[in-house]
Amino acid sequence: MTTGGGDPAVRPATARGPARHDIPVIDEAALAAARAADRLLEVARARGILRWELYLAPIPDALRDGDLRELRAAARTGRAAFGPKDSVLDALPADLAVAFRDALDVLLRRIARWDAEVGTRGS
Repeated sequence: MTTGGGDPAVRPATARGPARHDIPVIDEAALAAARAADRLLEVARARGILRWELYLAPIPDALRDGDLRELRAAARTGRAAFGPKDSVLDALPADLAVAFRDALDVLLRRIARWDAEVGTRGS
């Protein structure tokens, strides 16, 4: 593959696959996860839990506005908040944390299913 301007095998840096609104099942799951993240972040702020406020702060916007690659990264970052030694479950209400985790899991499954069907890993 060459990096020449007319080579159709070269994708522009901005071409990251279809727009997320073109994949409603993923867009819907991402927006649900963003709402769950907003609720968890609101509680972290209200309780003054700076560690989780800072960690969670970028996630809702990434889930609302990101392309597929950014959605995947935001969901994985959010999922990492449920570690065995340091977990959001230990600091924030379990019902909100579990709802966030479950919404992220749904999103990650939908992205994986779409990747498998379309065969575009890394988009």
